[in-house]
Amino acid sequence: ADMNVGGESPQVMITPGICEGYLLKRRKWPLKGWHKRYFVLEGGTLRYSKSHQDVSRGRVQGSLDVSLAVMSINKKSNRIDLDTGDILYHIKAKSHDLFYIWVTKLQAHRLYKKNETANAHSSIIQILSHTASAGQAQKNGDLPAPSHGPPSVADSAAEYFDASDDILCGSSSEVSDESGLSDGSTTNSEPEEGHGESLAGLHIFITGRRTALPAHCPDNSHVGLMAILYNNIGKDLARVSMPAALNEPVNLLQRLCEELEYSELLDVANNTPDPYQRMVYIAAFAISGYTTATFRNRYKPFNPVLGETYECIREDRGFRFISEQVCHHPPISACHAESENFTFWQDQRWKNKFWGKSLEILPTGMVNVTLSRYGDHYEWNKVVTCIHNVLSQQRYLEHYGEVTIQNLKNSTCTCKITFVKSRYWGSDTNKNEVQGTVLDQGGSVIHRFGGLWHEGIFCDTLPTPKCIWKPNSQPKDYLQFYGFSTFAMELNELTPDLRPFLPPTDTRLRPDQRMLEEGNVSGADRKKDEIEELQRERRKELAKKGSEHTPRFFRKAKDSSGRDVWLNTGTYWELRQNPGFAKLENITLW
Repeated sequence: ADMNVGGESPQVMITPGICEGYLLKRRKWPLKGWHKRYFVLEGGTLRYSKSHQDVSRGRVQGSLDVSLAVMSINKKSNRIDLDTGDILYHIKAKSHDLFYIWVTKLQAHRLYKKNETANAHSSIIQILSHTASAGQAQKNGDLPAPSHGPPSVADSAAEYFDASDDILCGSSSEVSDESGLSDGSTTNSEPEEGHGESLAGLHIFITGRRTALPAHCPDNSHVGLMAILYNNIGKDLARVSMPAALNEPVNLLQRLCEELEYSELLDVANNTPDPYQRMVYIAAFAISGYTTATFRNRYKPFNPVLGETYECIREDRGFRFISEQVCHHPPISACHAESENFTFWQDQRWKNKFWGKSLEILPTGMVNVTLSRYGDHYEWNKVVTCIHNVLSQQRYLEHYGEVTIQNLKNSTCTCKITFVKSRYWGSDTNKNEVQGTVLDQGGSVIHRFGGLWHEGIFCDTLPTPKCIWKPNSQPKDYLQFYGFSTFAMELNELTPDLRPFLPPTDTRLRPDQRMLEEGNVSGADRKKDEIEELQRERRKELAKKGSEHTPRFFRKAKDSSGRDVWLNTGTYWELRQNPGFAKLENITLW
C-alpha cells in the first residue's frame, strides 16, 4: 500500500482528531440498561472503558472498527447504533450538542479508515495491472504503457460524509443523503489553456492555473524570532518589520480574497428559498474562511503598503474581486467582490499581540454579504486567532470566540456560532470544534450545526441531515509550499496575458514578494527594506504638505450602526477597461 507506483506520491490522508468523553452504553446482560462509559475514538477505532482512569491505564473493555459498521442515528433520543455484524453498540449522548459532535466525528473517522483501506486496494490492483500489462507487452514485443499511479480515492470518492448506503436515520429504513455539496461544486474546474473569456465586459485571459510554486518555502529556523518578539512584548506587531524569511508569498490583501475559496456556499444560499436553511449556508461560508490557517502557522503574510491593490477575476467561480490598503496606522485593508449571486465586502484591521508564548491576532471590522435573489444583507464579526508555542517547533493555531450573523434586511432569523477554545490540559476532545444555531425571532432554535473548522460542518436538523461544507483536498507537496491550498497557490500567479491590464500597485507586481516566491530570500529582504523606506518617505512628504493619503478605489463612510467603513467606489473596473491603467497616472510604491 505504501509503494510508489508510476513515480507519483501516494495520496496523503490527514488523520481526524481524537474524540473522547463519557457516553451512555446499553447493556443487555447482566445489569440490563444504560451505563456510563468512557469512549475514545482514534484513527477509525472506537474503544471504551469504565472510566477515564481505566483508559489511561490501558484497560479497554471493548473496541470496534467504525469503517466496518453500519451506523444508524435517532435525533430525538440522541442515540447512535453501530453494527459491524459481529459487534453491536447502542450508545446515547446526554445532550443534543454532544450527540451531533459524536456523529460528526464518527463520520470523519469512518471515511478516513475506509479511504485508508481503499487506497491499499487501489495500489494493489495497480501493481498487478502494471505487472500484467508489462508481461503482455514483452510477449508481444511492445513497450509497456506508462503508469500514472493509483487513482486518488480522496479526490474521486472522498465526501466528508461518505456513504448513503450504510447510514440510517431514525428507526425507519430510510437512507439519509449525507453527501453534502456535489463533487462538481466543491472541486475547481480547470479552464482550457489560452481560452479568452469576459466577465462583465472585461477582456481577460484564462490559462491553465499553476498547481505548485516556483520554489519551496525556505527554512526559517535560523531567524532570531525570539529576540524580535521579546523586544516587542505587548506591542502591535503590525508596526514591527520582520525578516522576509518569516513571510509567505501572499499578502493580507490576497488573504481577504482567500476567504472566497468556498464562494459556492454563497451561490447555494442564493438559490435556497427557506430563510433558515439559507442562514445555515451563510454560516458555513463564514466558518470556511478559517480553514486556510490549518497548515499555515510557520509563516506570516506580507503587510501591504499604503495604496497597494489586488484584483482577482475568477470566471470559473463567477466572481471578481478588488482590495486596497486604505490606511497605514492603523493598518486597514478593504475589499469588494461581486457576482451574479452575491456581493461580498469588508474592511479589516488586524492587531497582533505577543504575550510571551502565544501570539494573538485580533481582527476588527465586519464582514458583509448580500444575496441578489432575496435581497438579504448579512453582517458578522470575526473571532480571535491565536498561535500557541510560537517560539517552538510544536506551535499550533486555534480560533476562538463568538460570531453573530444578522440579516439587516429583516429579523426572520439570526445565527450564533461558537469557536470553542481548546482545553489547556492537553485534551484533543474539542480541538478546532465549532458549534452553531439558527434562531427565529422568538429565540427558538430552528437549526443546529457543528463540526471542526478544518474538517467540515454537519447539520442534522435539515429535512435530510447532511454535510454542509468540507474543505477541498490539499495539493501535492503542499507542506513544501507554505501549506497553501490549490486556491492559495493561484493567488499570486502572474501570467503575461494578465500583466498589461494590472495597475502598477497590484500585489503581483511587488518585487520583494515575487523574489520570496522564487526562492530569493536575501533579495526579498533587501527589496522589502527599500519598499518600507519608500513608504516612510511618502508619509513624510504628505505630512510636510499637511495632507493625507486618499485611497483610490474605496471611500470612507458610516454603516447602519455608525461605525467607520470603507466602501467600494465602483471605479476600478471602469478604469481598467477604459482607458486602462497604463494610460493613467499611478502612485509609485516600489
